[in-house]
Amino acid sequence: MPDSEKQEDEEISRSQSKREAEALQEIGERLVTLNASRLGQLDIPDKLLYAVREAKRLTANGAIRRQKQYIGKIMRGVDPVPILAKFQEWDGKSREQAAKFHELERWRDKLLADDKAISELVLAHPRADIQRLRTLIRNAHKEADAGKPPKSSRELFKELRQLMLEDSGPDDEADGEE
Repeated sequence: MPDSEKQEDEEISRSQSKREAEALQEIGERLVTLNASRLGQLDIPDKLLYAVREAKRLTANGAIRRQKQYIGKIMRGVDPVPILAKFQEWDGKSREQAAKFHELERWRDKLLADDKAISELVLAHPRADIQRLRTLIRNAHKEADAGKPPKSSRELFKELRQLMLEDSGPDDEADGEE
């Protein structure tokens, strides 16, 4: 019986080591998808960096697969924690930027659809230039009615983005107190 328990432990540890190797290879595959500036931000060994650049250069599917396996092999000697931390940082920023972008789109659509929305915007962002915003909204409606390109709608988006950037500056701490 003790021999079978040892055998089970070996099988479990072998499976676990395979899963870990596959996870490291997946990290390596993600490294291959990064652009040069992001790769430069990572503190990875030269051997790994060279292998990643080589994988980007390859075009044959079999060669790419073998190169990714090689990258996985190199990754076994590299501490993946800093790399994963950087990935999470980049992912968080991307999600945060997407959320801000969607918020700006919602504000623009709300301003174009409802005349009373401008007073909500002014309450949320007191620094807003009401006259400029009303002009852009009026021009956006005229352009939409005339079938022209949405130049004023884009300008409204830019104006909202600038307003949000100004308000997200040093006053963030004051907003938290209210």
